Amino acid sequence: MFATCALVLLCLIPLSCSAPLTCEDLVRPLDHLDPHHLEGRWALVAGGLSDPGLQEFFKRRNSSSINFSSAHAASSFSYTPSVDAGGKCHYKSYNISLEGSVLTFDVLDQVNLTVTFLFTSCPDCLVMRYDNISGKTERVFLFSRRRKVDLDEMEEFRAQAECLKMLPPAVMDHTKELCPEQNSDNHRLLTKTQ
Repeated sequence: MFATCALVLLCLIPLSCSAPLTCEDLVRPLDHLDPHHLEGRWALVAGGLSDPGLQEFFKRRNSSSINFSSAHAASSFSYTPSVDAGGKCHYKSYNISLEGSVLTFDVLDQVNLTVTFLFTSCPDCLVMRYDNISGKTERVFLFSRRRKVDLDEMEEFRAQAECLKMLPPAVMDHTKELCPEQNSDNHRLLTKTQ
């Protein structure tokens, strides 16, 4: 009888110790981000936005991804978002540098955003918060190496969006094709053939 009670208590200990994360925990910037972890392609899984108009515009895209390619310096990258909207793939490349958990764009007059990497318990995900020039959060995006994340990972992202006072996240259709990776022949626009 004693052994059974002890076993039940041991099984309950992890449940009592795993309290839900607070907003302070969920929206904290990453302490350390290995620049090599960023390299490669990340599919956009979901996005929380601050404005209903921005969210409607966001929902018009079929798919989206970002690609980080390393430059000669350890914390310098090329950052290339790609968006499939209406069957056309749009690309734009930026030179960026990583300072702690913040991306700094080399051409500040063209980009009025600060991008900060936030905590995530998902091992192959990135959560990126985009703040405008006045410091107001406009959007938070969940990227992953996978096209679809697990339910608990999505719930964590929903909680992050809520903590940042974003609208409920719009989830991308993981069955839609991503744009082909951009090569030197495709600089700004590529029409998909299907």
